[in-house]
Amino acid sequence: MAEVAQEQTGLGNYFVANYPPFSFWKPAHLPAARAALASSPKPGTPLGLYLHIPFCRKRCKFCYFRVYTDKNARDVEVYLDALVKEVALYARQPVVGGRPLHYVYFGGGTPSYLSEGQLRRLMTRLKEVMPWDGAEEVTFECEPGTLQEHKLEALRDMGVTRLSLGIENFDYNILEYNGRAHRTEEIYRAYGWARDLGFDQVNIDLIAGMVGETWDNWKECIKKTLELAPESVTIYQMELPYNTVFSKELKVLGQDEPAPFAVADWPTKRAWVDYAFDEMIAAGYAVSSAYTLVRDKKVKFVYRDSLWHGADMFGTGVASFGHVHGVHVQNVDTWEDYVRLLDRNELPLGRALPVRPNELLIREMILQLKTGHLDVDYFKEKFGKDILDVFGAGFRQLAAGGFLTIEDDAVKLTRQGYLQVDRLLPAFFEPQHRTTRYT
Repeated sequence: MAEVAQEQTGLGNYFVANYPPFSFWKPAHLPAARAALASSPKPGTPLGLYLHIPFCRKRCKFCYFRVYTDKNARDVEVYLDALVKEVALYARQPVVGGRPLHYVYFGGGTPSYLSEGQLRRLMTRLKEVMPWDGAEEVTFECEPGTLQEHKLEALRDMGVTRLSLGIENFDYNILEYNGRAHRTEEIYRAYGWARDLGFDQVNIDLIAGMVGETWDNWKECIKKTLELAPESVTIYQMELPYNTVFSKELKVLGQDEPAPFAVADWPTKRAWVDYAFDEMIAAGYAVSSAYTLVRDKKVKFVYRDSLWHGADMFGTGVASFGHVHGVHVQNVDTWEDYVRLLDRNELPLGRALPVRPNELLIREMILQLKTGHLDVDYFKEKFGKDILDVFGAGFRQLAAGGFLTIEDDAVKLTRQGYLQVDRLLPAFFEPQHRTTRYT
């Protein structure tokens, strides 16, 4: 019975984005964050910048991020002023240590919600305090319906190298029911502009298991994605975190009344992703991680790979997450507190967690496992540990389940391991982190 329930899409987070779990990050640890910012950087550690743009035309019914749909033009300017001030404060921290930015990521929310003028002014100001001209990657998330050709021209002019289009699905009715603001025709219009303007990398996001999804629709989505032939495709499996519109409507599992909407179970979603992998590999794509496929093996995900190998990152914007000198940090999670603290020229830090050496090892190991393989020698050199020895029980458990193989001191996920890697990762968590709420 427990296994059956586990395979349903119930409430809670499935996707593992960090370690230790967010529920362990506390305001009491903020002195450790401030001490980290005042420290010299560890030699050889790259530095990145994440900027949270929290505005959206609509709130998706599955979204749990800190976003706003009710802000006017003046509110937007207040927020952008605060964001620039925050980046300027970070630029003066000793932990920067003269390091240039290795990567920049504009996420949301909907960064493309901003007008062309707002984008040019924001990026010009940001580059004055923390330039990214030499960054290996500058990523910008886009909602297709908010794009115009001149807006994309501005992004190209300001150094954006990678566009990530949040398409999610190509079907109008599914987009509408799940609360997405864009329409099918806007997908093709935005994608055409991006191609014409010559961006280095265009990524398409899809979600397997949106409410209303069917096998026929999913196959059509993969077909249309292949026809567009983007450099990379990211596929997430639908989950129902707490505090979303859908999660509030979902009936508790085991009650007699049916849920007011249909959410595919995990085996179905895994089957859909499995199908997508097969079709895209047959078309010449290669698997880059449990969620990503690339048209050319030279296509990189600098933001992802840097974070998963222990890079520092300033997480800026309301409720944003970062990692600095071995300490996890999150900003305050309300608009009022964020603006108020920056008005006082204070970094808007909300909670933190100093990460112990063994936790740093686990963090990198579980995140890198999402790429499908682990280099045992990498961990021996960086942490002085043989992961096959230290975590042998976890590896043997997953190997026995057919989720990975161990050959010649290399760990490799099987296809079944790729399809459900997030639910496997707690096998490597420390005992106190296995049974608590993730967020």
